[in-house]
Amino acid sequence: MTSGATTRPGPYGGHRGHAAAPSSTSAGGIRSVVAESWLRSSAAGVDPEGHLAPVVLDTAGLADYRATHALSHVFPLLYDVLGRAAVDCDSVMAVGDVDGRLLWVCGPPRVLRKAETINFVEGSVWSEPGAGTNAPGMALHLNAPVAVHAGEHYNRLVHPWSCAAAPIHDPTTSRVLGVVDITGGPDVASPQSLAMIRAAARMAESELARLALTGTTLAPPGTGYGLPDSAGLLRLRALGLPEAVAEVGGRTHRLSRRHSEILVALLEHPAGLTAEELEARVYAGRVNSSTIRAEMTRLRTLLGPDVLASRPYRVVADTESDWRSAAALIAGGRVRDALQAYKGPLLPGSESPLVEELRHVLETQVRTAVLHSGEPDLMVGWTRSRWGAGDLEMWERQAETLPATSPLRQVAESEAARLLDTHDA
Repeated sequence: MTSGATTRPGPYGGHRGHAAAPSSTSAGGIRSVVAESWLRSSAAGVDPEGHLAPVVLDTAGLADYRATHALSHVFPLLYDVLGRAAVDCDSVMAVGDVDGRLLWVCGPPRVLRKAETINFVEGSVWSEPGAGTNAPGMALHLNAPVAVHAGEHYNRLVHPWSCAAAPIHDPTTSRVLGVVDITGGPDVASPQSLAMIRAAARMAESELARLALTGTTLAPPGTGYGLPDSAGLLRLRALGLPEAVAEVGGRTHRLSRRHSEILVALLEHPAGLTAEELEARVYAGRVNSSTIRAEMTRLRTLLGPDVLASRPYRVVADTESDWRSAAALIAGGRVRDALQAYKGPLLPGSESPLVEELRHVLETQVRTAVLHSGEPDLMVGWTRSRWGAGDLEMWERQAETLPATSPLRQVAESEAARLLDTHDA
């Protein structure tokens, strides 16, 4: 993002013309991450010819919401490190919440007026279902920094613009709080700009962590703020991974499969398990009790003495796990959030009796919720995954639910017919 660019698209003044497309698009292709976003946008019913992002917060509602949002504590910092640069480059900076609602939009008045023509304004929704493929929406969906170049936007009205965005996380729980974005000319989508935006998001997270440690109440009750992170918090990620990843005490460990299975079993039994009970849940066949004791000794050495206890074996630290979080989201009726959290089957390949049971139960819960959601974009997300690509019923339901005018409906009907032929063969 440089102020010395010699070409900008029409809305920003200067030379008219289209922003430079990425090399993959110029060669007749499209980046896979963008293609996936287009599919989600189409399934959500976004009109690629003339869709405007909805404005859902009026002035009074916006002011009240911003005043209580955690990101209000870091907006001045974001404006200082990123917003001023955006102004210098004829761009706008936006900060939005986890649902893609823009809470702050700032920049040169001339550019802000141009942004109003596409409803890139405070109070509007720039999630993928709200506005189609765009950087803030993709960053929230992927939980990763992303840049969208001009014609990569699903909505043609947005083609004169380029944007780059990064999610901002709660430093205590790692949940996404919102997103910071820069929208402007072609230079905005450069690797250098994306690095700057990523760095600004990390600075905001560091400031939130500092405030949390000082006991500052950063948000209303129930949002996870106001309390410092527990030194003994154990976070475990095991969805879609052959071996779990454990985070504890500021360290990250990729566990062996056996240690992964042991921790899954212990987290599912917080009251603890004897060596014999743990063996029955972890090992498909009978083993000597000394085997599990040796594994527990190695695991305690790896994670630290404040995490695991014995007699019975149990986890004594506070815990978070991605599979239990996904299950909780399903139980709370938050299907969209659950599908985003569900990164794949629990420890695929594990033959642990307990893991196999949990894997089957969770996959069934997520699949059933998506199937009955009536939301085509969720069904598209399921069938585009490795584990859902061969789901005949989901393809059939997707074809029934998609609008007759959607190009994805024909794709779903074709794939359903192919799978039906395969099953009948």
